Amino acid sequence: MIQKERIQEQNTRQVRKGRYVLYWMQAAQREEYNHALEYAVDRANELKQPLVVFFGLTDDYPSANERHYRFLLEGLKETGSALEKRGIRFIVRMTPPPEGVVELAREASLVVTDRDYVRVTRQWRRKAAGSLQCPLTRVETNLIVPASEASGKEEYSAATIRTKIRRKLPYFAVPLKRRTLHYPSMKLKLKSIDLSNIDRIISKMNIDRSVSPVPDFHGGISHSLKRLQTFLNNKIHDYDRDRNDPAKDVSSQLSPYLHFGQISPLKIALEVMRMESPGAAPFLEQMIVRRELAHNFTLYNPHYDSFECLNSWALETLQKHSADKRPYVYSREQLERALTHDPYWNAAQEEMILTGKMQGYMRMYWGKKILEWTPSPEQAFQTALYLNNKYELDGRDPNGFTGVAWCFGKHDRPWFERPVFGKIRYMNANGLKRKFKIDRYVEKIDRIKGERGK
Repeated sequence: MIQKERIQEQNTRQVRKGRYVLYWMQAAQREEYNHALEYAVDRANELKQPLVVFFGLTDDYPSANERHYRFLLEGLKETGSALEKRGIRFIVRMTPPPEGVVELAREASLVVTDRDYVRVTRQWRRKAAGSLQCPLTRVETNLIVPASEASGKEEYSAATIRTKIRRKLPYFAVPLKRRTLHYPSMKLKLKSIDLSNIDRIISKMNIDRSVSPVPDFHGGISHSLKRLQTFLNNKIHDYDRDRNDPAKDVSSQLSPYLHFGQISPLKIALEVMRMESPGAAPFLEQMIVRRELAHNFTLYNPHYDSFECLNSWALETLQKHSADKRPYVYSREQLERALTHDPYWNAAQEEMILTGKMQGYMRMYWGKKILEWTPSPEQAFQTALYLNNKYELDGRDPNGFTGVAWCFGKHDRPWFERPVFGKIRYMNANGLKRKFKIDRYVEKIDRIKGERGK
């Protein structure tokens, strides 16, 4: 069942007689557990037409670099193979997505697309909706409870959205049936990039090559499912106790795959809900409540990627203490190269550079220290965002923007006032030493550096 609440018309055009139904795949880059794809299959069967899936590959996506593009293309390669097995033609073109979909839609009866929550992709969809001569229907598939169903306003914190989401979870958290396409489209003659040689594609793209791909993560549903199974078999039972410990590896490592829409959050949730484990509930809190709070933030706060996104109390306290003397002051270059006095912070920055990921608790510590060691809170916010977006595979999305903003007080409450931080929650190295065997984390990162010859 595809709930009607997931489906929204984006223009008032009428269905016309075309050669095929077109699914503009952008945020949900997967064949499996994709409500938008299955809705498109339903519509194609109703109209007795084949289904074509299109992805627009643009080499100027904000803050994206070779690390991100390789992961994306690896995922698209697997997705294309899976679609072909279902008789669905997959078209990838090097073109701005709105222009590409408008061109392909000239022969389409209607267009279906998925939903995203960041500014650039929302602008793409608005542009396409106004240019198409046929209907554009948007289907939510990257959230379990659609953001506009969970709440009609920006929520203050997890506490204010949690009950709203849980109330609607039983209705939305249900399995999705894979449909059979009755009219295969493989024989349609439509030009597409050949995804068999990713190196060749990347070599022709005008992209930032300063951040190299990492061996720790490869894009695609097969890799995401392996990580999900590893988490369920070996990690979830320790998740409740050890999820914050930087030296222990109990994370699911699924956030890069969620970022690119290569795995469904619904599929993950349904698998975890079957587990009788103390780790199930805290994991679902992070993956559903906290993740959907992040999407609520980018949906309803137009300043989500700037210092102005913060609540009034956070802005007031940070501005009040903006001239406070910093214990250390580092330039963006020094921070980027992990050249601080703090071995724990340096290890976190190096983990991000080397692996494309950072342990969750250290990510919070990392952001707090940038605030403490940068001349102004506004500059600190932009530096944290720049580094996060540049190196993290799961940066540049609602979770990434929210994670940075949280370090500056977003979705948090006022704490005891102190220099520099004001009433923003404080973290320090002594807290790391008190709670964890933090030197083991540094040793782990040092081992990775040694293996990579860094």
